[in-house]
Amino acid sequence: MKHIANIIRIFFLALFIFLLVNGNVMLWLALFAISLIVALFFGRVYCGYVCPMNTLMIPIDWLSKKLKIKKSNAPKWLKNGYFSWISLIVSIVIMLVSKKFFHMNLPILPFWLLVSIIISLKFRPSVFHNLICPFGALQRTFGRLPLFSKKVNKDKCIGCGLCENVCATEAITVNDKDKKAVINSALCIQCTNCQQVCPKSAIHYNKK
Repeated sequence: MKHIANIIRIFFLALFIFLLVNGNVMLWLALFAISLIVALFFGRVYCGYVCPMNTLMIPIDWLSKKLKIKKSNAPKWLKNGYFSWISLIVSIVIMLVSKKFFHMNLPILPFWLLVSIIISLKFRPSVFHNLICPFGALQRTFGRLPLFSKKVNKDKCIGCGLCENVCATEAITVNDKDKKAVINSALCIQCTNCQQVCPKSAIHYNKK
């Protein structure tokens, strides 16, 4: 499953680069728009498998761990959750203004790609995914209550916390009362990290 996921991510990264080089960024934005509809039914699969930022953040996060770079917690001013929406609005305004008045397409997508890499070196991936990414703000909204999503079988869950530790978006928490894992669908990017480490195979992608 892990290798299949990586192949899918590399394919979409190559597609993104191809469209970017050939000046067809609008086609990628159209793909993103379609992914919002998909998120209503299948969760944030765009973030987990299609987004070039996530694809590059995975090896960058791995590299920072190998280099033993200490990860910092998110700054307090980010934790209110408004910044990702502000970054989305500002990005849209810049794109529209540059197109209308200067007749040019500013490289907004490559800019955020660079930001995601820099953030991943210093902070946990969840900081960019949940608090900074303008595209993630929309994905969280549309993927809040998907028809299908990752789900924990509480009868099998032993509350070991392994899934919580590997979740890139901090979508999983182990309840203090019953010691069972709970997945926040709005934050879950539908990757397979949690399934791969679960010793009891308690996590599956099912209809909610």
